Amino acid sequence: MKKNELKRIPFSVGKKWFCLSLISIIFLSSYNLMISWQLQKIIDVAARRDKTPLHWVAAISLFSFILFIIFYYVFRFAHPKFLQTASYSYKEFLFSKILCNNSDLIHKNGTGNIISKLTNDLNSIEEHYFDFYVNLIDIGVSFIGAIALMIWYSPLLTLIAIVLSILPILISIPASKQITIAEKHLSDNNAIFVEFLRDTLSGFSVIKSFNAEKELGQRFNDENKNIETAKFLRRFADENINLLSTAASVIMRIGVFLFGAWLSLSDTNITPGIVLVFLQLVTFVISPIEKVPSLLANRKASLSIIDNASDLIDEHYSNKSFVKIDTLSSGIEIKNLSFSYEPASQVLNNLSLKFEAGKKYAIVGPSGSGKTTLFNLLSKYSDDYNGEILFDGIELRELSYSSILSIISVIHQNVFVFNDTIYNNITLYKKIPDEKFNSVIQQSGLSSFLGLHGKDYLCGANGINLSGGEKQRISIARALLRGTPILLMDEATSALDKKNSHEITSSVLKMTDVTALIIAHRLEESLLKKYDGIFVLNHGHLAEFGTFNQLMENKGLLYSLIRVAQS
Repeated sequence: MKKNELKRIPFSVGKKWFCLSLISIIFLSSYNLMISWQLQKIIDVAARRDKTPLHWVAAISLFSFILFIIFYYVFRFAHPKFLQTASYSYKEFLFSKILCNNSDLIHKNGTGNIISKLTNDLNSIEEHYFDFYVNLIDIGVSFIGAIALMIWYSPLLTLIAIVLSILPILISIPASKQITIAEKHLSDNNAIFVEFLRDTLSGFSVIKSFNAEKELGQRFNDENKNIETAKFLRRFADENINLLSTAASVIMRIGVFLFGAWLSLSDTNITPGIVLVFLQLVTFVISPIEKVPSLLANRKASLSIIDNASDLIDEHYSNKSFVKIDTLSSGIEIKNLSFSYEPASQVLNNLSLKFEAGKKYAIVGPSGSGKTTLFNLLSKYSDDYNGEILFDGIELRELSYSSILSIISVIHQNVFVFNDTIYNNITLYKKIPDEKFNSVIQQSGLSSFLGLHGKDYLCGANGINLSGGEKQRISIARALLRGTPILLMDEATSALDKKNSHEITSSVLKMTDVTALIIAHRLEESLLKKYDGIFVLNHGHLAEFGTFNQLMENKGLLYSLIRVAQS
């Protein structure tokens, strides 16, 4: 993803509303200057220092007010519409990029960090980035217009105002750096806090069963204190820059007022109306000077948040040209594969395996032998491995993530279920022909459940209305529905009873044109005999390989595992 793409998309999508907002705010800002001019005219006409007809001033005032109402209505509709469109497109684009990333994105960055990028951080981005140009134009038009009118009224007094106005800007520049640092600190703490809440609520039953309420309460207090401290530092940085800017602007205001009073008492062409209006125009000069430093600092802080989101979702291979495949012809070969989640913990060590296309293989081994990690890597979970993973002779790193997803279906041991209907959980919101759907329901053993409850049955949050076995059948149905040439089953029938587990595994083993790799949790001899090959892993190594009969004759690790299971 290009670095500036996330910054540009919201303005590109909402450019119509953005342009209408800018046009209307330009007029509304100019109208404030028009009121100042009208005030000067009315005062000097009343003081008989201006011979402009009063009815002419009144007509201009009425006409400009009508235009003000029209542009005010346009702005009040266009501006919220722009913010709505910008926020929607920003989140949509960011989320689409998250979905295009590997699963490793969540593992490395944490769920809380991802959620924070789509929620908490967006408040700052909406206020300080999306709205930046509208605010800048608003105070910019007032500032430039006020300076122009002031020069027209009194160039000398204007020069004094400009010289004094430099002071607030110079004072506030160093303080603006504090805002960027504080904004980044707040964003990081938001991510940590959201992650903590997610973990706490997800593991609530564990907390209760181990009587850890007090400890988690203390942890919450610590995290709550951290995030509120970060908010305080962010607010303090804002107030600090506002204080410096305001103090300097007071000096400017007093200087301009005193000099203006001196001119009004001298024999000059400065009328009472000009004196009063000049004092009002100074406000339009002072206000931007007070706001611009904070405005620029907040924008810089928001840009750093957007850059952080871009870096978060930017795939390290995004500029690379990938090979695409849509089937598996010869097979999968793994050569000298090594992988570790942490430098000191090697999960796979110099592993070499070969799976022929269309055949069925069992992956067995004791807990911690690397079976699930092997499946994760085959699914392009991470490219940070040593060795080679070849699909039809093409290294996995050379293949696009989307093409790998298109040829592999994975049935996990832990099944995630959306808080939606059982139909949507199986189809994952895709349009599926009834005939195909019904066939998959029968294969996955869900016929009786749907016959009893119907396909519109609500599964509840994380499948609370389903049993463990029913959730796993949903996962199996999802995979079967895709009909991919490669099927990975990671102890997918562990929550089913022996009979149903046997039936579902047998149906998978009968599938034609499917390369099935199955991590077997039940070492049933009747099923093991049906596999084309059995890979036995131990501590990340290949301990042995062969058919069931060959391995039983060798009396190696598989033989021992089966004997232990039978005892």
